[in-house]
Amino acid sequence: MAKRAAIILSGGRAERFQNTQEMWQDKALVELLGKPLLIRAVENVREVVEEVIICVNNEKRKAQYAEVLKKHSAKNIRLLIDEPCNQLGGPIVGILTGLVATKADYCFTLPSDMPLLQPKVIDHMFNSAKDTRVVVPMWPNGRLETLTMVLKKPEVLEITKTLCMLGRPRSDDIIRGALNVLLISTVNEIRTFDPELKSFININSQADLTRLQPRQAQGPVTESLRLNLGDLPMPELRHLQTAAALFNESKFLEASQAFSSCATRLEKEESCFWAAISRENEGKSLLSGSKQQSKQELATEQAVRGKKALLKAAGTYGCEAEIYENAHGIFLAERARSNKEWCESLANDQTGQSNLLPLGHR
Repeated sequence: MAKRAAIILSGGRAERFQNTQEMWQDKALVELLGKPLLIRAVENVREVVEEVIICVNNEKRKAQYAEVLKKHSAKNIRLLIDEPCNQLGGPIVGILTGLVATKADYCFTLPSDMPLLQPKVIDHMFNSAKDTRVVVPMWPNGRLETLTMVLKKPEVLEITKTLCMLGRPRSDDIIRGALNVLLISTVNEIRTFDPELKSFININSQADLTRLQPRQAQGPVTESLRLNLGDLPMPELRHLQTAAALFNESKFLEASQAFSSCATRLEKEESCFWAAISRENEGKSLLSGSKQQSKQELATEQAVRGKKALLKAAGTYGCEAEIYENAHGIFLAERARSNKEWCESLANDQTGQSNLLPLGHR
């Protein structure tokens, strides 16, 4: 039987939860019906996994959580501090930290602010992951619960590491990069195990502690969607990691060549997401390199090549969006189109002053 782990993500600032007139509160330690949200998260996953990992962002938080776990007799819980990667923060770094640490075959990720997640829902998501790399809940309007996923560890670890090295902090990129995913319907499938869909109640504000209102979502997508967009290009992912390391060392010409080589191979395989990322980073590398060039002619040539690469990336992101649209993957199509528009914006910028990291990637 495949080993299961849970990765609880609790490294955020909880800005929406704060009261400006009061001291900062760690949302995970706020009580709901007599127990901290963190303890409720632990209790909800314990009966369906063999290992529980809590990922936090600093030593102080780790020490505080250790005391809370001890007080509530929550034993055999691993507390980890997020490993820094390319100056990124946020949930994707916690996911990477947890994946590196566990020996489980499949991992369930969840934020610490979803205190009513039903074990039956988690178990069903694990059971649905046999032939796929990622299982993520989807609402009828296409929205995804992008922090509440089942991940197949070996492959998704490589995906997440690559994304972090490339400076892409959005957890939905893990879904896009996995290629083989199940978008599991909340209303048509998960509701069987949780009729009121309380599992997906988020505590975002202090008012949510008393409201406990399930999400109301209307839309046309009521069936689960299975997307299989090809084999995971493992060799290219490792080449992308090498190229990202070159870029981060400001070796922009070498990085552009490495990204271009990856893009060419991935375009032949019609792996749209990874091909587009490769071309985008080729373009960013060339534009960065052009700013280091002392010879104006070479600088202009590199800038022109960089913008061409970005436009090619935009076209490939557009193809990715069309694939999702045809499959009714509304949210993923929106994300791909956002990347397309950013690449076009940078390619068409005439001032040369654009930041080389799009807002959508932060």
